[in-house]
Amino acid sequence: MITVSHPTVNQYVRALVTALDRHSELRELNTTIAIGQRSVGIARRKIRQHPYREIVRLLGQRSKQHWLVRDESGWASIDAVAQEFDRHVSRTLGKDRAVYCYEDSALLTFRAADRMGMKRYYELPILYWKTAQKLLRQEAERYPEWEPTLLATRDSRAKLERKSAELQLANLVICPSRQVQLSLPPGIASLVAEYGCPMPVADRPVRNRSRLRVLFAGTMTQRKGLADLFAAINLLQRPDIELVVLGTPLVPLKFYRSIYPDFVYEATRSNRDLRALMLTCDVLALPSIVEGRAMVQMEAFSCGLPIVVTANAGAEDLVDPGRTGFIVPIRAPEKLAETIGWIADHKEWIEDVRPAILERASQSSWDGYSDKILRAIL
Repeated sequence: MITVSHPTVNQYVRALVTALDRHSELRELNTTIAIGQRSVGIARRKIRQHPYREIVRLLGQRSKQHWLVRDESGWASIDAVAQEFDRHVSRTLGKDRAVYCYEDSALLTFRAADRMGMKRYYELPILYWKTAQKLLRQEAERYPEWEPTLLATRDSRAKLERKSAELQLANLVICPSRQVQLSLPPGIASLVAEYGCPMPVADRPVRNRSRLRVLFAGTMTQRKGLADLFAAINLLQRPDIELVVLGTPLVPLKFYRSIYPDFVYEATRSNRDLRALMLTCDVLALPSIVEGRAMVQMEAFSCGLPIVVTANAGAEDLVDPGRTGFIVPIRAPEKLAETIGWIADHKEWIEDVRPAILERASQSSWDGYSDKILRAIL
């Protein structure tokens, strides 16, 4: 039996937990809150919740109490929530065959599991921190004005040492993409289990293609290549291309407008509403510098949108160049502009490739993700 521990319930946690439960291999899921959008389709007796600090964090975010949720230092920061959660799990851990944890909330649980002779599985959802820090510090030099959006460049030494200690205690590291696996230090046992796509959307509203609608979706940071995308659109200077930016600003919106004033801003929303917006767009552009496997790529595929992404965005396996999208190099606004410009000149291509994209999305399932993991740990 396996205990799974993650402070929040998201799509990949839900996929693994339900698969373990189907195979009668789940002892329990530890999380902070498992209701509403974070609910899981398993018996309540198998869920152990540790909600209190997470509730304060959510309230602090909603009321804009920044001192309370400030990274690392805030009493209800995401770091504080993860560490308190880890302490709770380590103290209540029953002796099972294995424990399955995630980055930043595994250290004490892994130590307790090690003392009890349990296997320790570790899912790393983004590039290992040493690789990520190197790339992001280079970005801070390329675009100094974007440095406040990078965030991870300000991680404390203690936080980074904690990440290293978690990794060293793991018996096996599960990575969502080949890029994450390649970022690991030598000698770390690992496997790649790619996140799956949602159920494909067969129908799409007919729209006027006089303008190419290019969608960027994600936190508005140069970690996701937004500065390079703005640079590419500025290079194009084409009135027949419209840039739609959906995401959370990390600095005032006027900063982004000062670089490229004409983008259409869309606030974050539910997955259902995100997909509705995607169906009004023509292509997803995500020239990320540091990712694991950005979920928005799979959302776009499920809507039949071609993607223009870097290999670092983590969905290189989905892209058949020219048939489902394009891979562009990181830090290459000129190449990004060339690719977007070509799509704008060949708008019929968007509909021509839609069947292949939907077919690829149907082949990339969450069952495939969980099956890869289960074959390795059961």
